[in-house]
Amino acid sequence: MRKILVVGAGQSGLQIALGLQAQGYEVTLMSNRTADEIRSGRVMSTQCMFHTALQHERDIQANFWEAQAPRIEGVGVSVAGPDSSPGSSSGYPTRAIDWVGKLDGYAQSVDQRVKMAGWMETFAQRGGQLVIHGAAVSDLDYFSRTYDLVLVSAGKGELVSMFERDAARSPYSEPQRALAVAYVHGLGPRPEHPEFDAVRCNLVPGVGELFVMPTFTHTGRADILFWEGVPGGPLDVFQGVKDPSEHLALTLELLEKYLPWEYARATKVELTDAGGTLAGRYAPTVRKPVGRLPGGGLVLGVADVVVANDPVTGQGSNSASKCAASYISSIVEHGDKPFDEAWMQSAFDRYWDTAQWVTKWTNAMLGAPPQHVLDILGAGSRLQPVADRFANGFNDPADFEHFFYDPEKAAAYLESVAAGA
Repeated sequence: MRKILVVGAGQSGLQIALGLQAQGYEVTLMSNRTADEIRSGRVMSTQCMFHTALQHERDIQANFWEAQAPRIEGVGVSVAGPDSSPGSSSGYPTRAIDWVGKLDGYAQSVDQRVKMAGWMETFAQRGGQLVIHGAAVSDLDYFSRTYDLVLVSAGKGELVSMFERDAARSPYSEPQRALAVAYVHGLGPRPEHPEFDAVRCNLVPGVGELFVMPTFTHTGRADILFWEGVPGGPLDVFQGVKDPSEHLALTLELLEKYLPWEYARATKVELTDAGGTLAGRYAPTVRKPVGRLPGGGLVLGVADVVVANDPVTGQGSNSASKCAASYISSIVEHGDKPFDEAWMQSAFDRYWDTAQWVTKWTNAMLGAPPQHVLDILGAGSRLQPVADRFANGFNDPADFEHFFYDPEKAAAYLESVAAGA
């Protein structure tokens, strides 16, 4: 029986721990917080997991909240247009672009406080060794000699510094968005297609984005209001705001100014709980996958440790799930051979085969959209197949390679859809 240590109890670390446990591995999981501390703490992220990532959870029988979480059947895109009427000061009252694409398979969002706490308890109940202790590099130096493989999935703190930044794959050295999240009850229905749940992506050119996603939390069904602001711009006002009610008031104030159609359904919202807000920022970074310990041991980086994209495309938890599934396959297929540096690199390369498309798409969406991308977004209002294809790209970002980046491919694609309409 091979002994595996997983450091970090997030989406990927827990999924790997549960998946390997089911395959008969002796797994130890290290977390710096107990399940109860996670459950009663502050929200950790936004998350909307699409079909492929959800299927990875089903594959390890860990889809415990599937019956309770809203079934998200669409992705809506709106682009705010500036007010051109004389003497108006209302900012961005119009939608230059507005449509909803239907997903081939539904997506879901479960508050990670609920999911991670539940998964940790399940891992322990299934016989896993759960260690509540923050891990330092010196700890891993010792553990690397007692385990066959050490996986680091703690995406923040000292441990990340062991992994070298991959400059060739990391075009940004500074955060590209200031992030602000509020989990709320009481949001009104979408005015368009209220008969099914959808994620709303609102783009305010030069200012930032607002995402609205239905979710399931410990108080039941809720919605996430998630601002992504260009640093230094008008949305970058959440730093230093500690009071949750002040955070929500700021969120709504910005909604009223920049996205009045979303504000109209948010006038009666209240926070799900005192821990329902989060703000921060980080630079999107790809890192080398092998971490070297002072004593000569090697550890393998997981998910956000090695590929941390901006959340502007909603891929964080999806990528974590896909990384976990890929690593599980690489570990199991390797049998009883040593987990040496060459294997670690190959395991990461296998994951990068899919992760590279997420990074390319996300980095493209952080910049000002070129004309051919505006043409694609605009066509979604007229041509439902375009809206649907863009929506399904959230599940499989590799598809954007065929029509999204190159002006000629974009034009040919739009022409073919229009001809068939």
